[in-house]
Amino acid sequence: MTTETTREGQLVDAFATLADTLVADYDAVELLQTLVENCRDILDISAAGILLADLDGELDVVASTSEASRLVEVMQLGAQAGPCIECFSTGDPVSLPDIREAPDKWARFRDGAAAQGFKSVYALPLRLRETTIGALNLLRTEAGELNERDVRAAQALADVATIGILHARSLRESDAVRDQLQRALNSRVVIEQAKGVLSQTQNVTTDDAFGMMRQYARNHGMLLSNVAEQLVRRTLTISN
Repeated sequence: MTTETTREGQLVDAFATLADTLVADYDAVELLQTLVENCRDILDISAAGILLADLDGELDVVASTSEASRLVEVMQLGAQAGPCIECFSTGDPVSLPDIREAPDKWARFRDGAAAQGFKSVYALPLRLRETTIGALNLLRTEAGELNERDVRAAQALADVATIGILHARSLRESDAVRDQLQRALNSRVVIEQAKGVLSQTQNVTTDDAFGMMRQYARNHGMLLSNVAEQLVRRTLTISN
């Protein structure tokens, strides 16, 4: 089987997985985490992250493939400047083939991304028609443009996830949409807390702690956010 055939099969599986996630009472955080992991595993990138807007249009990190990519997103938020911030603001993709050539207004992002070993980035909007709800950040440890084929695939995956977040809602139902986005962001706060709890109690990295939480949620048919809440409240114990 050729590499191209394998890749096409992975993309089909990725779309099928995202579609399977769109069920009643689905977990938006899990949906977006699946998206960034699919991008990392299939596309010519090293890491990925997603910024999602809350009720007031303020961005926050809701999914990332590693602690390194999460830190890069946090740095953009702290400086309110960077590819993802601009992508969300304009609704257009932003390409930065060489992070060293980032404009001065992105200095904090540039230095932080370089410190984590990233050399190029491509940001894509999470957008449905005229509504942009966030941005997908694709990070590479090599300089250079992301190939057009991967850009199209990433945008298609992002589009499916965006439709999922706005699942079965018309744009007129803005209150319901905003509530759903806010729940996703609130869940992520608890998940970050739970990662810290599990990391300390089990003496593992935060990335491994997150993996343990997701696996437990899947094995027990639970929402990731519910697992996180129980860990934070100390009503649930997960061990290696």
